[in-house]
Amino acid sequence: MTSTNQRAELHNQIWKIANDVRGSVDGWDFKQFVLGTLFYRFISENFTQYIEGGDESVNYAELPDSVITDEIKKDAIKTKGYFIYPSQLFVNVVKNAITNPNLNTDLKEIFTAIESSANGFASESDIKGLFADFDTTSNRLGNTVENKNERLAKVLKGVAGLRFGNFEDNKIDLFGDAYEFLISNYAANAGKSGGEFFTPQNVSKLIAQLAMHGQEKVNKIYDPAVGSGSLLLQAKKHFDNHIIEDGFYGQEINHTTYNLARMNMFLHNINYDKFEIVLGNTLTQPELRDEKPFDAIVSNPPYSVKWIGSDDPTLINDDRFAPAGVLAPKSKADYAFVLHALDYLSSKGRAALVCFPGIFYRGGAEQKIRKYLVDNNYVETIIALAPNLFYGTSIAVTLLVLSKHKTENKTQFIDASGEDFFKKVTNNNEMTDAHIDKVMDIFASKEEVTHVAVSIDNSKIAENDYNLSVSSYVEPKDTREKIDIVKLNAEIKTAVEKITQLRTSIDNIVKEIEG
Repeated sequence: MTSTNQRAELHNQIWKIANDVRGSVDGWDFKQFVLGTLFYRFISENFTQYIEGGDESVNYAELPDSVITDEIKKDAIKTKGYFIYPSQLFVNVVKNAITNPNLNTDLKEIFTAIESSANGFASESDIKGLFADFDTTSNRLGNTVENKNERLAKVLKGVAGLRFGNFEDNKIDLFGDAYEFLISNYAANAGKSGGEFFTPQNVSKLIAQLAMHGQEKVNKIYDPAVGSGSLLLQAKKHFDNHIIEDGFYGQEINHTTYNLARMNMFLHNINYDKFEIVLGNTLTQPELRDEKPFDAIVSNPPYSVKWIGSDDPTLINDDRFAPAGVLAPKSKADYAFVLHALDYLSSKGRAALVCFPGIFYRGGAEQKIRKYLVDNNYVETIIALAPNLFYGTSIAVTLLVLSKHKTENKTQFIDASGEDFFKKVTNNNEMTDAHIDKVMDIFASKEEVTHVAVSIDNSKIAENDYNLSVSSYVEPKDTREKIDIVKLNAEIKTAVEKITQLRTSIDNIVKEIEG
């Protein structure tokens, strides 16, 4: 099955499930139930594959729970991070879902058991609370047990109907694709913003390539505003031949999205000992300090959100912010995320961040932080992207690439906002692999490309008040129609002669009539 067919089938099936429960469950809540069910199905299948170990004579789903010894269970938890008994597998629960009068409570007990299986093991923090947003006893599913069970059964049956074979063999990012589809169809109607959580897959791919460029191996990769984990996963997907030696790390402030990110790690066969996703406010309660520095950092932090800033006098002495000598404005935390990423970056690595365009030209504290970044030669490249690439905003975002190992005191500016760098898809624009390759070629070569790319001495940027807007340095193509003045004058002269002849003819006709 091609990626296009897989995506179409996925979307059709999810839409069918939505129609089955339409009017019963708020769209935003429905999203959690579908994603939770997807997760349940695939950790069940993944765990089954692990237990069977490729032995076709073993059918784990058909074994009685009683044959599972404590030794088997412990070994499995140490390896996979959790345990699922045969009776708890998705395939067995979905068989009797429609007729099971205790479906909602059975599911709750199964999810609790899966999470509890990790208690006392190294994976406990990675498993705890994974199903917190999949509340099968919630009144959001219905006021009666019968209502809850009916809707749960429809979701289970719908997800069971997805035909994708082994998850590892899928042509698309199943979980990410389902998430993007659900966000795009429900976020606006639910009055909730999805743009801050999800980075389109192809933009994620470009960011991952920028951060990983030129590195044969990295110690670990980090996202300080990890969302659903799509940026980290693009690094895994695109750099299978690279060795991300110590794994994937991230911090997320939103509890629901934090759970999605952890689910996403498991769904992409990243074992619990190869990732650490933590919950909390990255700017005021930074975790993972003991894990820094990171050779690769990728992030799409929220745009211009408020933060405590100067109201907390201790922050100016924080290792992350002190070197710049000033804090990001309280009303715009963008540069707080930038300075945080810079502090966590290794001397050989790169950070690639999605930024709101305004931070590259606004004055005040933001200008002072730009001065610090430019004077210390940390800014490698700034890339202006096309508008309408992100769901929920038409803003033409800008990518900021930071590096601590530059050899030239120059900053590269790339204007990738033109029609050569995207294609239009319905109401949105989309970067294809060819567009990404074009940007990466320009980024890697650092060569000047007329109307697209230029490298500017940092001294010139200082003279320009540390303005880092791409449009200030890349001369736009003149799309106005070129006019040949000589040819135009000749055409005007001919036209005047014809008009004169016409007037003479009209005058003669009038004279004949009057005569």
